[in-house]
Amino acid sequence: MLKRLYDWTLSLAARKTAEVWLAVIAFIESSVFLVPADVLFLPMGLARPDRVYRYAFIATAASVLGGIAGWMLGHYAFDALAMPILEFYHKVEAFERLKRDWGDSVLLLLITSGLAHLPPIKVVTILSGVMKVDLWLFVVSAIVARGARFYALAWALKRWGEPIRHFIENRLGLIAGLAAALIIGLYLAVKLLG
Repeated sequence: MLKRLYDWTLSLAARKTAEVWLAVIAFIESSVFLVPADVLFLPMGLARPDRVYRYAFIATAASVLGGIAGWMLGHYAFDALAMPILEFYHKVEAFERLKRDWGDSVLLLLITSGLAHLPPIKVVTILSGVMKVDLWLFVVSAIVARGARFYALAWALKRWGEPIRHFIENRLGLIAGLAAALIIGLYLAVKLLG
């Protein structure tokens, strides 16, 4: 199922409505969808490098709006809507663990998730609503994290083109994981020393 979903998302990049699909995927990725917007963003950026920053803006704006939807699901409709979403993706245990271990540091999770999808962004946006993170602080954090991700990808695509696609596709998880580990390690060091 995941492979078919991935292939379908990738096929959207070739359509005339690719920008609309990018916005839709980026929006729903932040609250309910499994496939990241990068799957559409990368081929679109490679096909039209002259529009790559435009695509970064679209992906960032839609992702932040989707994050707000996830926040609202967690804040206003956790039992009715958010819990079934978490159950569908088998993320209830991960959600409860994050809530228990990182509830007071959910903004750090929002940043690592926004930059590296660690933990999944949909889980963190819902958790942010459940933990009653100030909505404006949430929005600013989401803009910074998601904007940094998409604009960094846009810059890399503009600078290196096709070779960077293979590098990103093969090593992004590792790089993102290392970056997230570094951020979490710094946070823990500050928390333990402070």
